[in-house]
Amino acid sequence: MRILITGSIAYDLLLSYEGSFADALKQKSMDRLSVSFFAPYLERHHGGTGSNVAWNLRLLGGEPLLVGTVGTDGGSYCALMEERGIDISHIERRKDSITATAIIGTDNGERQIAFFHPGADALGSWPTFAAEEASPFAPGATGDKSAGRPDLSEDRDDIAWAIVGARNPVLMMEAVRWCSKAGLPLLFDPAQQIIALSTDELRSAISLSRGVICNEYEWSVLSERTGMQAKDVLKTAEFLIVTLGDKGVALHSKKGIENIPACTADQVVNPTGAGDAFRAGLLFGLEKKWNLTDCCRLGAAMGSKVVEIEGTLLEDLDVEEVWERARNAYGDVLPK
Repeated sequence: MRILITGSIAYDLLLSYEGSFADALKQKSMDRLSVSFFAPYLERHHGGTGSNVAWNLRLLGGEPLLVGTVGTDGGSYCALMEERGIDISHIERRKDSITATAIIGTDNGERQIAFFHPGADALGSWPTFAAEEASPFAPGATGDKSAGRPDLSEDRDDIAWAIVGARNPVLMMEAVRWCSKAGLPLLFDPAQQIIALSTDELRSAISLSRGVICNEYEWSVLSERTGMQAKDVLKTAEFLIVTLGDKGVALHSKKGIENIPACTADQVVNPTGAGDAFRAGLLFGLEKKWNLTDCCRLGAAMGSKVVEIEGTLLEDLDVEEVWERARNAYGDVLPK
């Protein structure tokens, strides 16, 4: 069965700073902040939370159904994803904006500073209207919001799980409500949009989700914004996953807290995209009805592959090597 993925579709500009951001950011001078970092390395890559998850899930053999929005420069990206077997029929193509762009700087301690321009995604829509009307999802479409778009409900019976990742916050909440109404098990992944969603929206999304996933910093912000601890999330959700970088993963469930170590990468080139690769592995396991521990272990193995490259999309994937990496890290063999 397929996995519904909604999140940003973006181009990434990745820069490397050879020093430490912390050395330049002085707490006492934050009100007069004016800094510049010399970044000798720059590359442009395909990225975006939604497309990252879909791409790496497809490499594992999963069946992603991607919902998102691209702009005037997004045609080649859509073609690339389609070549890789990703269903792009629900990607909206607009002619009134460029595709979302992320500018991400990484220092020598793997700390990051990022800027995100939403581009076309800020003008996007959720595909829940009549398919027989003119569709802005088709190649050459105008992007007129008054036009119809493919009715996603037609795909409902073939969807096993859904993930709502960071994108236009209005569309995130539409997606959460749609998944709830459709009875789909939902993984809520608010990421950097935690600060853009209201407290009530965050609490509502959590209450309608089967699981919640954040990195360590995002969880601290989410907890502060909502006043919720892990035990509060678990009153309605089945699990909360907090990724901890090289410290692994904290899996909170009704059984308690399980700390899952990270998989060791052969080398660390750039951590950007590791979290999305983790989510791809997690969702692959969830669709196969694995236990949560094995789902997280596969996610960790996938994350360890992505940190070995510049960019967020693996060119190819030796699935057997991923399973072997997980076995070496955890001693147990993952299900097939």
